Amino acid sequence: MAFSPTDDDATAPTPVREGSSSLTYVLAGGCFWCLDAVYRVTRGVTEVVSGYTGGAQPDPGYYAVCSGTTGHAEAVAVTFDPAVVPSEVILDLFFTGHDPTTLNRQGYDVGTQYRSAMFFADDAQRDVFRAAIERAQEHWSDPVVTTLEPLGPFWPAEPEHQDFYARQPWNGYCQVIINPKLAKVRQRYSAWLTAQ
Repeated sequence: MAFSPTDDDATAPTPVREGSSSLTYVLAGGCFWCLDAVYRVTRGVTEVVSGYTGGAQPDPGYYAVCSGTTGHAEAVAVTFDPAVVPSEVILDLFFTGHDPTTLNRQGYDVGTQYRSAMFFADDAQRDVFRAAIERAQEHWSDPVVTTLEPLGPFWPAEPEHQDFYARQPWNGYCQVIINPKLAKVRQRYSAWLTAQ
């Protein structure tokens, strides 16, 4: 089952894909363009979909979510093969690709739509996420404020938000915000990244 950014209905990502050993995690850490860029260069990642989850309004759209009134977070659904890249690496990349100590804020992006959150599909995923938060806390002097939230409907974002960094690498946001995050990820996790 693929997450198509043109689906009219929300998709509830499943933790394990039928007929495969792939896992899907739904993670929010500020603007989804950043995490999208990180996971698209990670070995073993087979799909990344930027979207919206954690709110009440159906099919909210980018401008509604950016208004901060829908309750949704900008998030990515990242599907990966744990035989190629361990789930711990996927989650450690999440905590490297954003600042999990700032409540409802990532740099200049402010509001609950930019919260640090992990959306669990089941109890087992919640436990894995909780362990990742505890592991991440060892690397931050301030408290990690990442929330654990049950996964509800996931609304794929509009096509222009999918793979944004690769399509617009010279965009100011990409240069000023995403490039430093990618550099940090490359420095710490180069063995897990593709040659891009």
